[in-house]
Amino acid sequence: MTLRAYQAADAAGCLSVFDSNVPEYFARGERTDFQRFLDDQAMQCAYQVIEEQGRILACGGLSVDATGIAGFCWGMVLRSHHRQGLGRQLANARLQQALQHPDIKYIELSTSQHIQAFYERLGFAVTRVVPDGHGQGLDAVEMRLSMDDNRTALSCSTTSSAPDR
Repeated sequence: MTLRAYQAADAAGCLSVFDSNVPEYFARGERTDFQRFLDDQAMQCAYQVIEEQGRILACGGLSVDATGIAGFCWGMVLRSHHRQGLGRQLANARLQQALQHPDIKYIELSTSQHIQAFYERLGFAVTRVVPDGHGQGLDAVEMRLSMDDNRTALSCSTTSSAPDR
């Protein structure tokens, strides 16, 4: 498996990853937003993919703004490859990216109640829940990780990004 920077030619593979996670993790209506993101913003958000033999298995990015807040954006794993360590590998890669920016104070994300526990295990804390915020039955769970409080721990715990087997 290879973790690498997103290229425009990866769009169809990333959309397939998205489609594999509908309707349990993403609402159908979010596909247009994701496609627009891939077309217009993925390169600026250090979007990455994990691929194996040319097939995209996971994707996700890290946006960084001038105020010291970064955001995990559009992270997902191909449904048939859930619970194989790819989500952790992708999250660790994005945490490592964030560590390269000493001005980042926080990483924020919005996920659903189905993925909340995964990010809590990485140290993120819930800041707000919006019922049905991502679509019918998909609450928007907003979460935050303080880099200042966790920088040393993160640099130690994310040094290996190999998938669990």
